[in-house]
Amino acid sequence: MRKVDFNEGWTCRCLTRDEAEYPVALPHDAMWSEARTEASKGENNIGWFEGGDYEYRKLFFVSEDDRDKKILIEFEGVYHNAEVFLNGKKILSRPYGYTNFYVDTKDALLYGEENEICVTAYNSDQPNSRWYPGTGIYRPVFLWIGEEKHIPVNGVRIRTVSYEPAVIEVEVKTSINGRVKIEIFDDSEKCMEVKELETESQASVQMQIPSPKLWNCDTPNLYRCKVTFGEDVVEEHFGIRLLEWNKDAGLTINGKRVILRGACIHHDNGILGACAFPEAEERKVRILKEQGYNALRSAHNPCSKAILDACDRLGMLVMDEYVDVWYIHKTEHDYVDHLPRWWKQDLKDMVEKDYNHPSVIMYSTGNEVSETSQKKGIKLTGQFTQYLHSLDSTRPVTCGINIFFNFLSSVGFGVYSDDKAKKNAQAAEKNAQAARKKTDAGKEKKKKPVGSEFYNTLACLAGDYFMKCGATLYPCDLKTRDAFANMDIAGYNYGIFRYLHDLKKYPDRLILGTETFCKDAYSFWEKAKQNPRILGDFVWAGMDYIGETGDGAAEYSDYKEENPACRMTGGNGRVDLLGKPRAEAAFTRVAFEQEKGPLIAVNPVYQKEKLNLTGWQLTKALESWSWHGCQGQTATVEVYARAAEVELLVNGQAVGRKSYKNTCRRVFKTKYEDGEITAVSYDSMGRIIGRLTLKTAGEDIRLRICPEQQEVKPGKLVFIPLQYTDAEGIWKPMVRERLKVSVENGVLMGLGSANAYVKGNYAQDTADTYYGEAMAVVRAGEAGVVTVTVEDSRGSHTVEVLCK
Repeated sequence: MRKVDFNEGWTCRCLTRDEAEYPVALPHDAMWSEARTEASKGENNIGWFEGGDYEYRKLFFVSEDDRDKKILIEFEGVYHNAEVFLNGKKILSRPYGYTNFYVDTKDALLYGEENEICVTAYNSDQPNSRWYPGTGIYRPVFLWIGEEKHIPVNGVRIRTVSYEPAVIEVEVKTSINGRVKIEIFDDSEKCMEVKELETESQASVQMQIPSPKLWNCDTPNLYRCKVTFGEDVVEEHFGIRLLEWNKDAGLTINGKRVILRGACIHHDNGILGACAFPEAEERKVRILKEQGYNALRSAHNPCSKAILDACDRLGMLVMDEYVDVWYIHKTEHDYVDHLPRWWKQDLKDMVEKDYNHPSVIMYSTGNEVSETSQKKGIKLTGQFTQYLHSLDSTRPVTCGINIFFNFLSSVGFGVYSDDKAKKNAQAAEKNAQAARKKTDAGKEKKKKPVGSEFYNTLACLAGDYFMKCGATLYPCDLKTRDAFANMDIAGYNYGIFRYLHDLKKYPDRLILGTETFCKDAYSFWEKAKQNPRILGDFVWAGMDYIGETGDGAAEYSDYKEENPACRMTGGNGRVDLLGKPRAEAAFTRVAFEQEKGPLIAVNPVYQKEKLNLTGWQLTKALESWSWHGCQGQTATVEVYARAAEVELLVNGQAVGRKSYKNTCRRVFKTKYEDGEITAVSYDSMGRIIGRLTLKTAGEDIRLRICPEQQEVKPGKLVFIPLQYTDAEGIWKPMVRERLKVSVENGVLMGLGSANAYVKGNYAQDTADTYYGEAMAVVRAGEAGVVTVTVEDSRGSHTVEVLCK
């Protein structure tokens, strides 16, 4: 079937507030520009946005010539409880906000005249999510048109049979019987193999690829499969990649063991909200790959097609996850009430989306579902696994289980329950009413934290060590073992202290750290190298995200806001909201032996508060030695290295030397002086194996406007970091400014900083810097020049990007 872009010419209207209808292009996130107030019933979970119901409309013409054709409309994602009307007739509803679905237009289209499609997304039923979901048609929409003789959507499936020799199997479905031609092309467009066969609605054939270029994380070679059936042509990209998993070799790709260096990511794109722009999705994958990660977990819902396409091209592995809840509510209006009816269709749609992507290596059926401690939930675990095997036998199935949660739930102290979700919703409604009445919020009784906010708060008070120790209790094993037996790979959330014990107790079990703390990266890596049945690790979180704020990450007072509704993000990504790697990413690169170091990070010298960091936040250190005005004050310096020893020098004078044992992170205390700080690493023989120096920036202040690309295509995004430096480009994190951004021949799509606290939202044209940095994202207009102007207290600064 022919694929037609269907993303232009829409309008959006809020149904829950008296707001004017406005034109939009898809993908579009209606929540992104909403007000953020204490009246939000979704509260900190969704970043204090209001939530609402929205109606999208589009007029489109269908030719009389198309009357006998098959016409579908594909929605990649609508959050949530979507209803689709065509010419006033309701033709489909879909409750889950993260699965793609297809609308059959049969008997509803008008031919030779204009049609109206109307899509309603209901998101006023707050609270319904533990993180920022966005609202509306936040992923792309496409029209599919097929003649009587056509290949249905998702009608071509490709799998690798073997890699020595390289043999693939191509399965083709057709609308009627006929002859199919299959051609395989490499990346240079050379035809590698051709076969023709007769099909009776479905056929499959094996094809051998000469001189194959295999797909893996280091060499993500892709082939193109072109299938011709009459006038219909379908093209699918694939990689020659055979995935195997067993207790002897662990997880292998084309016979070679792979240890998953993974990162959990939510679906939003930072200051762009939930919109799944292909450029933003690829940028996210690229940045995390550059930080040494080779795998992503789509937490906690199926990811976009754009993410998978990017992972295929860049060599990033994917654990595609289904859902955050099964039959126990985590929030009052989450997916629990719909899952019994829809889970099979949801999983079928997820598999059809994933099947041809070499990057997808496993499915996850859920996240921290304490149902797995109950007989009903254990049975459901097996049903999910078996059904996924029936849809796709080439990939294993896991589920992220918080081992300690399961024990708490089994003794009546579960973090989540239907009763807690209801009480939390009632408290949120009470708080919202109080905020709307403009009562003195300070006199209101503070709502007790529940759900993930409770866990974040507990981790803040007790620390990650307590959480990991809790998972070692014997009852934790009793309340997880049966569920683990009903999946291919046991998914441990925060259970690293169990790994070696469970490897001995369960000799056939494969263990995956489906969610882990950053500080455990070194320990995990050393264990995994020695034990193939430890498959990998997915840190929480790879990149910062909107919502789920709670107390998950601490912040210094000078960047905090009194109003709790200003808390926008969790602040606990290894990469910040703008895509800049934090010092924690440097630590992880060294821990995973992707870099030997030494690497240096310094706690902001002028900050004197003692922050209570949680396990999700390793450090507040920055990779800078520019702390003007702090002469003689104590500086806390972290040095990450794979070495026997490291020596620290300030302006050439040694201030300390420390050895590394069972760690790659050492902390020094020294007096701050402008100039240089240097770390020198040594091997066990005392030989220098690495050196790094950070320099203090000069007194002058410059605003660097640095588009990540110098050319952009019309209608595409360009990301523009804004950073204060000296004349040599050395970062000055102590500069604080308020920036105003304007654009000519383009649209400002988002503006903000990495600060977890935000007044307003990212739809504004002004933003405060955070440690001297912010970012603007611009959609280019027509061919020519896109001009971006940034104003601060020092004047006006302009940069141009060529659009062609």
